[in-house]
Amino acid sequence: MGSIYELNWISLFISVLTLSLSFVPDIVRRRYQIVLPRFLQVFVIIFIFSGLFLGEARNFYSKFWWWDSLLHLLSGIALGFAGFLIIYILYKTGKFTARPALLAGLAFCFALALGALWEIFEFLLDNTLSLNMQKARDLCALGTFYCDTRLGVVDTMYDLILDAAGALYASVTGYFYLNRKTPSLFHRLVREFEEKNRRLFRKKRLDKK
Repeated sequence: MGSIYELNWISLFISVLTLSLSFVPDIVRRRYQIVLPRFLQVFVIIFIFSGLFLGEARNFYSKFWWWDSLLHLLSGIALGFAGFLIIYILYKTGKFTARPALLAGLAFCFALALGALWEIFEFLLDNTLSLNMQKARDLCALGTFYCDTRLGVVDTMYDLILDAAGALYASVTGYFYLNRKTPSLFHRLVREFEEKNRRLFRKKRLDKK
């Protein structure tokens, strides 16, 4: 309501988008019958709230220099874990056979690809809604002492590097899970996901002719 009173339509859009995306875990459960572990559900909601509402609407990206870096690192880990789960389902159901190193590599590529798509999304929003997600809008026009027209590129590259670091951590952890299955948070999340979604891990039997 405050955004409407102040005619701050960008803040209103971000607030509505944040609220809408917070229902993603529930939509996934109802539409696709996929139940996420509680830890992941809470993580998704907090991450969306921290990135869109606190980061953009409340300007945390400018107030705290490390805010964007932290979120990109965490998103890389989360996407790496999501990529590992997708490949793990295919692996357990016999639809895909490969060594653990290749499975981990594919999870890494999945996370990095989605990170690149997010950078494209930032670029499109900056150009269509006049946002400043790439932190490089009108720097020289502001008359600041430090003016570098490459900052948009630098921001994008740092984001991708952090995405890659998080994805690498998740994929390496997935590799050790497949090889050793040592107790860890990663291990508990995979086991909980498998227990709550047994339907996804059932091998399809071939009909005998």
